[in-house]
Amino acid sequence: MIKAGMHAVPQGHLPAVVTYLEMAAPTMQAAKPFPDGMTVTQEHPDPDTYRVLFRAVGAPWLWSSRLEMDDAALTKILNRDATEVWVVRRNGGAIAMIELDFQDDKVCELAYFGMITAVTGQGLGRPMMAFAQQRAFARDVNRFFVHTCNWDDPRALGFYQKAGFTPYKYEVEVFPDPRLHGIHPKTAAPQIPCLT
Repeated sequence: MIKAGMHAVPQGHLPAVVTYLEMAAPTMQAAKPFPDGMTVTQEHPDPDTYRVLFRAVGAPWLWSSRLEMDDAALTKILNRDATEVWVVRRNGGAIAMIELDFQDDKVCELAYFGMITAVTGQGLGRPMMAFAQQRAFARDVNRFFVHTCNWDDPRALGFYQKAGFTPYKYEVEVFPDPRLHGIHPKTAAPQIPCLT
C-alpha cells in the first residue's frame, strides 16, 4: 500500500490511476444497431494482425502490453477458449475491437474495448457496449468487469458508468513510458507529457 502524499515517479516512467468497475447483470438488454456500413465479427487473428489493430486503437492512449509480448505468449492468449476477439469493420476495414476474457468463477473481463479515433463520436460506442454485455453474459457470467485509467480517453470512465458499470477499486500503476522504448513513436499521445 502506498501512503497518502506525493510520491516521486522514476524518470522515464508514467503514473496511472486505474479505476476498476463491475456489473452483475447486463444493463443494456436490447441490442443497439451498429451504424450503417459497420459489422462486428468474431475473429482469430494472428499476432501481427492483432497488433496492427491494437496499435491503431490504443496508440493514442499508450496501450502497450500486447505490443511487448512475444508471438508465442500473444498466440497463447488469442487461441484460448476463454478469449473472444470481436472486430468491428466499416466497409471491410477494421476500426474497433472488443476483447473478452472469460475467467474462472463465472467472471468475464472486458479486457480491451476501443475504436480508432477517426470514428469516435459516430454512434459506435453504445452498440459495441451492448454487444459486449450480451456476449459476456451469454456464458452464464455473474460478474463482468473492466478497468480504465487517467491516460485513456477522458470520456471512458463516464461511458462505462453510463453503461451500468459501478466503480469498486482504485490502483496506481507506474510503468515505463512505451514511447521511450520504441513501442510507440515519441509523437504518440501528445496529451501525455513525454519526459526524457
